[in-house]
Amino acid sequence: MAIGSGLGAQLGFAPEVTYGTYVAPTKFVEFTKEGLALKKTTAQSAGIAANRLLAQSSRRVLTRKEIQGSIELEVTNKNMGLLLQSLMGTSVTPVQNGATAAYTQTHTLASVAGKSLTIQKGVPLTSGTVTKKNFLGCKVISGEFSCEVGGMLQGTFEIDGRDVEETSALAAASYANMTPFHFGQMALKTGAYASETALDGIRKVSCKIERPQDTERFYANQAALKKEPIENDLVKISGSLDSDYVATTLDDLHTSDGATSMVWEFIGPVIASTFYETFRITLPAIRLDEGPPVVDGYGVLKPSFNYVGLYDGSNNPKIEYISTDIAL
Repeated sequence: MAIGSGLGAQLGFAPEVTYGTYVAPTKFVEFTKEGLALKKTTAQSAGIAANRLLAQSSRRVLTRKEIQGSIELEVTNKNMGLLLQSLMGTSVTPVQNGATAAYTQTHTLASVAGKSLTIQKGVPLTSGTVTKKNFLGCKVISGEFSCEVGGMLQGTFEIDGRDVEETSALAAASYANMTPFHFGQMALKTGAYASETALDGIRKVSCKIERPQDTERFYANQAALKKEPIENDLVKISGSLDSDYVATTLDDLHTSDGATSMVWEFIGPVIASTFYETFRITLPAIRLDEGPPVVDGYGVLKPSFNYVGLYDGSNNPKIEYISTDIAL
């Protein structure tokens, strides 16, 4: 029997073989907030019947169903692979580093076709009984990461899904002693691709990766459910760099509209040998849109530079994740 409040909730994932077909969850994350819910479209008959003053209940129909919502969590040293794969698109198998317990996942930007999840949410009644909602055909529409002075690395994933069912059993949640990445582990580097160097004065970083998809594929013969969304626009990458004005590096890039490679990484404790728990986003080309410093008082100048991620002609953005996970 669980605690009859949010303290008894759980959230688990599994990759689907067929879009919208249930697979029992195998990975569980510790989340801070979720908003996954069934969205219904209904139609009510406007038919006139003699002396009837209220719409007839039996003449209301359910014409469309879908799942929408988001998941907020702290990015941890384990169990993040499925969400990262669903966001970035590459089919990833963790690669063992030597004969150690450290495994590297390299999530390079690719098509997200065929990448869908079953997400199971356990929701406790006040009695302690945990009800379940199995969200099927879940596609990650965007992922946003941020970290600031004194904080943890936060992640928010926007989800679009096909349907919900409440019959498949609630899985027993298990957690693998996960610890979050945080500001004390954070580094930001810029410069030529693969030769980036540390940038001083950075106080906060954010990065959002959007995967635009046609989520309106509702057709006849689909029982009010959508078919798998299809990518229908270029990937959009954007974010911000909040800083103290300790050097003109970013300011000069803004003025010239020059490009730079950006590496945003978190290096945690050693796993084995020279391999450390790692979360790293590499954007081979960014350009700054806004943020030149302005003087608005006596204090230290704190410009915030907004950037967009672009293709450099050779290298795609990627997220590298080193953990002890031997599978996603």
